[in-house]
Amino acid sequence: MTIRVRAFAMIVATLFSGGPTYAESEFRSPWANKERAIILDGYEHNSFNLMEIVKDQRVAAFIHKGSDGMPANYHCNRIVDAMQQELCKRIWRNYSVSRELYQTRRQLAKALGLKWGAYHLGRPGNPIEQANHFIEYTDPADDELMAIDIEENDPEKFMSLQDAQIFAEHIKFRTGRYPVLYTNGTTARYIADHRLELPILSRLPLWYARYQSDIAPHFPKGNWQDYALWQFTSQNNCTERRCPYRPPGTSRDIDVNIADMTVTELKRTWPFGGLVEAVPPDNLPMPDDKPDQQPILVASAEPLLPPIKGAVDSTVTASVAVVPAGRLRARTLTVDALSLALSQSVAHKIDHPDDSLLLGISTACSKKTNMAVDESDRIRYPALTPFL
Repeated sequence: MTIRVRAFAMIVATLFSGGPTYAESEFRSPWANKERAIILDGYEHNSFNLMEIVKDQRVAAFIHKGSDGMPANYHCNRIVDAMQQELCKRIWRNYSVSRELYQTRRQLAKALGLKWGAYHLGRPGNPIEQANHFIEYTDPADDELMAIDIEENDPEKFMSLQDAQIFAEHIKFRTGRYPVLYTNGTTARYIADHRLELPILSRLPLWYARYQSDIAPHFPKGNWQDYALWQFTSQNNCTERRCPYRPPGTSRDIDVNIADMTVTELKRTWPFGGLVEAVPPDNLPMPDDKPDQQPILVASAEPLLPPIKGAVDSTVTASVAVVPAGRLRARTLTVDALSLALSQSVAHKIDHPDDSLLLGISTACSKKTNMAVDESDRIRYPALTPFL
């Protein structure tokens, strides 16, 4: 048999056998490995049959949408405009119904032996309030997965990455566990590349959303060595006629995820909740590295050496507020005297938190320090830079 004939025979055999029964790796079509666990996720508008779903022995868990941003306003009667009041009431009814549906589906899924989880769709602003909302909405048990959903790295539409860190830390504070991070490939790569700035977010277990059969070229393996979950199927790549994986009792609008472990291993690992091992970037500065830059003057508790101090005029002119009159008067102080006065004011501030010491930079001071500062500018302590 020639090579061309053998190749054709292999293609025909593959087509009639329904495809390969193994996965080449955890990053390339792992759903073809029948030993790998399947996890479904959906939200309130999805229709599915949990009694049919559990007939697929590979389906180990279901993750349901929990909260979305901040809770709906229930003080609708306080709204004067009749149309806006009616809209408020409709939003509140939908919110209440979705919450009851969540609780009902959770109870049934867990009764059927599925592991359960919930995710919060992060919106701009209020990360601590959103974390509290998520906990109050889902009331997560110790064995239930929690996730923060960052759809895109766009703080105008979704929670910023910095706020997502605050959200995750507050979830840990409230529950003792960290959430899983759900995001797409582009945002995951950005987080990985900025992991020194996002030390918590970059170490959350990753729920990776990418609808391709091979993610090895794109997965940010320099930071995450593996995914916790990979969302590989959604309406983006699933039609009525063709779908990478479709469990019984579901339509193509249900998202399907894979775990790089068996059903038994997944149930033992669920609900995650910890941080993955930190992987420092290759270009991390080391203690012995010397940056190639000019020396800079920094504030220090140690007295300045005479050669350096000589380069700065020993007196400054400052406008100091007179208490209690609140009027400003100009005083010429040495640097040491000003430092002592400010130190005393800090101590006074601790004992009298309602008082404030205001410093105004005079024209003479700005000339001495070679700074372009308006006379009207005032500085609240301890902003001492203009005086050092």
